[in-house]
Amino acid sequence: MGGQICISHQVVFGKWFFMILPLVLLMRTVSINGQLIGAPLNCHKTCVCASNIVSCSRMNLTNVPTALPSYTGVLDLSFNFITRLRAEWTTVKLSRLHSLSLSNNGLKFLSSEAFVCVTKLRYLDLSSNRLRLLEEFIFEPLEHLEVLLLYNNDISQIDRSAFSGLVSLQKLYLSQNQISRLPMELVKDRTRLETLNLLDVSSNRIKVLPLTELQSLPAWIKNGLYFHNNPLPCSCELYNVLARWHLQQLSSTTDFREDHTCVSPGLQKEKAVILDLNRVVLNCSEVKILDEEAFLDQFLVLDCDTKQKDMLKSWALPGNIPVSLANKSAEMLPDGSLQIGPLKAEDSGVYTCYASSDSLNDTLYVTVMVYNYTMSGGLENMKTAYTTLVGCLVSIIMVLVYLYLTPCRCSCCPGQGLTKSIPLDSLRSSTVSVSQIHEEAGQGGVEGGAKDFLNRHVAFLEHKEQLEHNGRLNPIGEEEEEWQGDNRERRKSDAESVSSVCSDTPMVV
Repeated sequence: MGGQICISHQVVFGKWFFMILPLVLLMRTVSINGQLIGAPLNCHKTCVCASNIVSCSRMNLTNVPTALPSYTGVLDLSFNFITRLRAEWTTVKLSRLHSLSLSNNGLKFLSSEAFVCVTKLRYLDLSSNRLRLLEEFIFEPLEHLEVLLLYNNDISQIDRSAFSGLVSLQKLYLSQNQISRLPMELVKDRTRLETLNLLDVSSNRIKVLPLTELQSLPAWIKNGLYFHNNPLPCSCELYNVLARWHLQQLSSTTDFREDHTCVSPGLQKEKAVILDLNRVVLNCSEVKILDEEAFLDQFLVLDCDTKQKDMLKSWALPGNIPVSLANKSAEMLPDGSLQIGPLKAEDSGVYTCYASSDSLNDTLYVTVMVYNYTMSGGLENMKTAYTTLVGCLVSIIMVLVYLYLTPCRCSCCPGQGLTKSIPLDSLRSSTVSVSQIHEEAGQGGVEGGAKDFLNRHVAFLEHKEQLEHNGRLNPIGEEEEEWQGDNRERRKSDAESVSSVCSDTPMVV
């Protein structure tokens, strides 16, 4: 009987224990002004405190503990269940707090005043949460922030002013979200964050890139601009940008070469490696970095486009000659570029830029080709060449017009019958009557006539005062033409004579 009572008491106690346990857990939070806030910090039970570090990771917290010490420098609240970060999450100003981690909390909401009391933050980790929207000026109080981690969220909308005020930001991680637009306002001129050297928007939903603007960015920005694993459509323009970055050995391209993919055109929508588009899919032309070209007496500025910003730079002229004040034709500008000029032919060669910093040494080579003539001289030569070409073409056209379009007035020409009478005054040419030759041949017999005929010579007679015009004889009046030879005299041929110009019958004398 006593054993049954003991068992019944144990059962009742077990029921009460499971009913009271949730109430005990809820007692860790108290209600102030209708809002739930965390229980006071307990460095012995809920958190681990070491000097200026407060670590409350994996403590199943639903709110940030209160009464944090003012000397706190690092606060780790990762892997809890803090879904909302309100403005009053801390009631005291934590002026020494420089690192705050809220990753892996299922965080959905950020108050616009959530960071008012922690303005000295340099490191903020909000990764692996459920954030969907970044509102305007949400991070504005964090003017000392250098690293911001927002990867692995559900962010699909970013206000253009969300990152305003982050004048010290160096690294921004936005990968593995739902972003469909590259935030170019963060990196392009006039609106860029001046200290930002890493922007990661990889593994998002970006389908369009402003390729022209990307190509114009300085190398130190392109070196830290990661946009791989996005559903970009394949194009030769995209290949040209990536190929140039790869030739410059930029980390954003070389470190993730196989992850820079695009969607090939067609119904299948297969993925292709962008840097292989010159061999497969689109067969794009191979990209080569062109050298600098210039003319005599010009000035040329060579840019030392390094992978890091504000590196210490120096230049060497062809022959590895250091740039010095003694060299009047080469001057190093304040931004690290080199101005050379007025150029001479011997200025052609390879110019070398040496850049160094605490973490990187970089060397760039620029090949300069100086043509042995001025730009104006080159233009004059081009003009002369074009003028000569045009003159040749005009001459050819004139010859063709003369040969094929000049009207023919001879009786032998098509449409001009041989039986057509030729006016005596229409043409003055050297002619010889053929009728007399036939008569003489008939009198001397066939053989003698033939022999005589074969021994005769063809001759064309022209009047000394007659001039030709375009290859044709000028018509004259009915004046007589005389020719004397061997004391004989002949008069102009009659209408039966045949012109020596058009007739097929040879003229013999």
